[in-house]
Amino acid sequence: MDARISNALIQGYESMAAWSDLLDQINIFPVADADTGRNLRISLAPLRRLGEQAGAVSQAILNTATGNAGNIAAAFFREVLMESTHLGMLSRAISRGARRAYTAVADPKPGTMLSVFDALAGTLPTAPPEQWPMAAIVTVLEKSVVDSSQTLPELRRAGVVDAGALGIFIFMEAFLNALAGKSNHQRPVTERFQGRLRILGPWQPERQEQQYCVSAVIRPQGDPAEARRHLEEWGQSVVVNQEQEQLKVHLHTTDRDALQIGMAQIGHVLQWSDEKIHVARRREEIPNQPVHIMTDAAGSITLEDAQSLGMTLLDSYLVMGDAATPETLHDPAALYAAMAGGQRVSTAQASVFQRHQSYMSALSRFEEVLYLCVGSVYTGNFETATAWQAAHDAGRRLTIIDTGAASGRLGIVALAAARYARQGHAIDAVAQFARQAVAQSQELVFLDQLKYLAAGGRISKTKGFFGDLLHMRPIITPTAQGAAQVGVARSREDQLVFALRWLQAGFDAGAAPLILLQYSDNRSWVEETVAAQIRSLLPPAAILLRPLSLTSGAHMGPGTWAVASLPAAFNL
Repeated sequence: MDARISNALIQGYESMAAWSDLLDQINIFPVADADTGRNLRISLAPLRRLGEQAGAVSQAILNTATGNAGNIAAAFFREVLMESTHLGMLSRAISRGARRAYTAVADPKPGTMLSVFDALAGTLPTAPPEQWPMAAIVTVLEKSVVDSSQTLPELRRAGVVDAGALGIFIFMEAFLNALAGKSNHQRPVTERFQGRLRILGPWQPERQEQQYCVSAVIRPQGDPAEARRHLEEWGQSVVVNQEQEQLKVHLHTTDRDALQIGMAQIGHVLQWSDEKIHVARRREEIPNQPVHIMTDAAGSITLEDAQSLGMTLLDSYLVMGDAATPETLHDPAALYAAMAGGQRVSTAQASVFQRHQSYMSALSRFEEVLYLCVGSVYTGNFETATAWQAAHDAGRRLTIIDTGAASGRLGIVALAAARYARQGHAIDAVAQFARQAVAQSQELVFLDQLKYLAAGGRISKTKGFFGDLLHMRPIITPTAQGAAQVGVARSREDQLVFALRWLQAGFDAGAAPLILLQYSDNRSWVEETVAAQIRSLLPPAAILLRPLSLTSGAHMGPGTWAVASLPAAFNL
């Protein structure tokens, strides 16, 4: 594939990923499950690996495709990857991709991402990108998104554009501008679609019978077209991608058992997964909250935390084999199982372009943004953010704090600051609160084996070998100068004793600190044993249980656990 096309596809993905939380907020079609941004980020993440052969990435997209939006987008992009080996073929490839996406959907609807694909296919010239009438092309795509708010009745009732259509518009605007050498000329979508990016106050999702989202791979015994017809009889939102003799199926159903029996009758079910569709509760609007909290996902904060507290998380990526997945969307169990099995795992930062898009996304939607940045000793995020601010934030609406922290320390500070911001405090007060929390936060991280740090280059392999040989389990704390070792334990029980003495030294018996417990592949032990011991020691404490940041977990490995704390004054 031409390097210009692959680089432009990467920028398209990164731009869309930076706005994905907005897509989730307005996602109400075909069901209001608030996951369109999430599904597009997961499904199209293999595009970030386009330094490899396009065929391998195309197959990876098929494997990772999830949800309605992700499977439709996969049909389009797989065709584009396979057909656009050089710039002269791009227009034809996009036309073929639009047709493939349309045929993948059992009941294609206008006013969705299909309309954006069609608009692009009908508008993109065959001339070199430098000669494209970029403003005219983007205007056509913009209109296709605006029209979605009037085409689909549910969107018209809610007063928003289609989330999938918006996601593809964001992707394509960045993609086309990158091809034309104008990658820094995008206007925020909040300006383009003003008034159509917030669900109207009276709107609520209609009550529906419980549905399940099913993903399956089938090898049909007979005609694949006949198999598709049966699938369309058994479910809704049916999307089918065919790969040789196999069908990758996504659909919604109210009867999983009947569907599984039916699938078995038309062919061999190679893979099956299902989950309940949870109609998302609309996030409560806080009209007097002037400050939005943004932080790095390197803190041990979940997407559920971010959604409930109105935060923005900035992802790094986990790299396992051919896959690169945003860390907040990766299955922790799969990560630790792979590491225990000897698979090499690494992490990669989001590109500077994606981080810039994230800052623009936040400032275009919120009046004041406080970015609690992972410690500058660990990443270049603080330097990247301050450089962007100098060039693009003359009004200083973005406040950036180098917390010097990572994992649980960063997480507990961000959670406390987000709760404080929800009370309606001004930016100066929230920033001061956050700085005080940084100064008073503490954390211990308990490692099970040194070999994972050694594999990632954090310590020498020789030291890691002898540490494991001697059953040394280091206890470290993340500081502004880096991770510092504060002790060694020989067993899990010794680790727990060390943690309890540390908490006892830091808090009086009647204190009510905020405590963040983090687990890797050892949730049961941390939840049932560690948490119980801490409750006995500090009954008034507020104990939060969260998975360890996967950025940390990828370097520290299975068996790791951690405890972070803040004094009672921050326990809001």
